[in-house]
Amino acid sequence: MTLARPRRSMLFMPASNARALEKAKGLPADGLIFDLEDAVAPEAKDEARTQAAAAVASGDYGGRDLVVRINGLDTDWWRDDLKAVVPNHPFAVLIPKVEGPEAIHKVEEEITWHSAHPDMEIWVMIETPKGFLNAGAIAAASDRLTTWVVGTNDLAKDLRAKHTKDRLPVITALGLALLHARANGLTILDSVYSNFRDAEGFAFECQQAKELGFDGKTLIHPAQVDVANSTFAPSEDELTLARRMLAAFDEAKAEGKGVAVLDGRMIEELHLEEARRMVTMAEAIAG
Repeated sequence: MTLARPRRSMLFMPASNARALEKAKGLPADGLIFDLEDAVAPEAKDEARTQAAAAVASGDYGGRDLVVRINGLDTDWWRDDLKAVVPNHPFAVLIPKVEGPEAIHKVEEEITWHSAHPDMEIWVMIETPKGFLNAGAIAAASDRLTTWVVGTNDLAKDLRAKHTKDRLPVITALGLALLHARANGLTILDSVYSNFRDAEGFAFECQQAKELGFDGKTLIHPAQVDVANSTFAPSEDELTLARRMLAAFDEAKAEGKGVAVLDGRMIEELHLEEARRMVTMAEAIAG
């Protein structure tokens, strides 16, 4: 799948924090997730809904993707969340702790009731053992479903696993999620890195996520935005090689050849998909 929009950095913002919402207007994140769930105390839920709805409708956040994370479907809050924000047409709503297609069906039915825009997307968080094991059924649940966010904090807790730098205790789950996401043409975003003061650890995890195949990373602090943006963007060397590959193949094709040779390496059509994706991504970032 070629991304129409970059998703290098998706920053969670507590929707109850008016100061944070104001500051977010000037941040270079690719998108913002206005959080109504974990970052919001029960007594602040109403205020958070009101502020999230106003932020979505304001037009003050430029071209960023504005997503609202609702409360879990095992709470009494999620329907009120959708009632408040859907009429203001967020780019997407994000459902936490999805463990099967039923949660997506419930949300889709509810947003339809509130006259959701036809293009409004549903994003889901896969963050429990059951969620990862049901990834195939979740992926096929709705045409509105476009994006997964993996969550390793809850997963590690449920597995009784350790948080390690290389993430080997949860690497099987990450790989499983990536396989299902790619098989179903979904965007997939890596988990948050909780220690925002650990710049070295965060940079390492961003690089690992890129090498695994993630499209970007979810963030909890503005200080993480620049590193995520630079890591998940194509580098100048990658772009130069991608453009050379495309040019070499076009030249070979004009000569009636089905393959091209560049720097001693055979270039076929199957190699060009990633090259085109990189060039398209770079153009989207520049735009």
